[in-house]
Amino acid sequence: MSTDSTLNEEEAREQLLDLAADFYDQFAEGDVPKMQIPTRTKSNIEYDEDEDVWVYGDRSSTRSAKSVSGAQKLLKATYTIDFLADQLDQDRSSTLRELYYLSESWDLDEAQFNTQDESNNLIEDLEIVSEVKREDFHMRPEESGAKVMGPLLIREQTRRGDREIHCQKDVGQGGYQIPNNPDTIEFLENDAEFVLAVETGGMRDRLVENGFDDEFDCIVVHLGGQPARATRRLTKRMHDELDLPVTVFTDGDPWSYRIFGSVAYGSIKSAHLSAYLATPEAQFIGIQPADIVEYDLPTDPLSDSDVNALESELEDPRFQTDYWEEQIELQLEIEKKSEQQSLAARGLDFVTDSYLPTRLEEMNVI
Repeated sequence: MSTDSTLNEEEAREQLLDLAADFYDQFAEGDVPKMQIPTRTKSNIEYDEDEDVWVYGDRSSTRSAKSVSGAQKLLKATYTIDFLADQLDQDRSSTLRELYYLSESWDLDEAQFNTQDESNNLIEDLEIVSEVKREDFHMRPEESGAKVMGPLLIREQTRRGDREIHCQKDVGQGGYQIPNNPDTIEFLENDAEFVLAVETGGMRDRLVENGFDDEFDCIVVHLGGQPARATRRLTKRMHDELDLPVTVFTDGDPWSYRIFGSVAYGSIKSAHLSAYLATPEAQFIGIQPADIVEYDLPTDPLSDSDVNALESELEDPRFQTDYWEEQIELQLEIEKKSEQQSLAARGLDFVTDSYLPTRLEEMNVI
């Protein structure tokens, strides 16, 4: 799959139709139609030394018309390809949620989706097999709400023409909202020193209110929980094209460590796009289990699911480093977790005046 540029509509349409034509050719040759898909599980993730990210391995599963369920999956794929080709013809776009509902209007009940998870998974299958990113066939997720605030001037392509936006001077306190396809953004001027990707909206608001982006020439990216693909893509572009260090600031729990992992190394569901989305050089800034101990932060006890998740991460190839093994083992020992906002126990300005500057210096970012 090409990760360097956006396909134009005609190229994307042709690659999708080639996939449908392959089904037809299998029919014509007397073969039972099938489609091979990489197995999207942790056990099928392997390290790509060239790209420094985690990608799918050689294991695959087969969607085959030999079974009724397999035939229905291929039928749904064919109907979806037809819809996407028409959408590209008309220069329209739709959301993943809309696709699920749109299928109810298709003339065969067997082609309609039973759940949105089913339609989402099919879009991922088509991405992998056709080598076309969903952004290139104009499929959008629901709004992620992710925002950017910092000393960066961009040019954005819109249906009403190009517009220039400064991500501090031309936006309100909410910041600049990341579009579905950040490859339509052109970087014009940049006065930033680094990127700080922040998990929660509350912490993002604290940093902006305290002027952290101004004082430290920092681009604050709100991840909005588990970050959307557009957020990860823009973060990677700022690192690769603007040569900016990327740091990731999350809660101190196993689920938040996975947010860091998706930014740095990619996620299981989108491992076929790791070279396009992941920023392997990203560094984790906190909350560290060591911070919980050092700053005596307010905490909650680890739940059984937290413990299981931490133990799973010790086996996760994305976390098999000395740093992560030390931190995770410490957390299992103290049996505590802590949120970003717990730093407010030391005052509302502690995070911007003390905690982050100290960590950034330790990490040689400032």
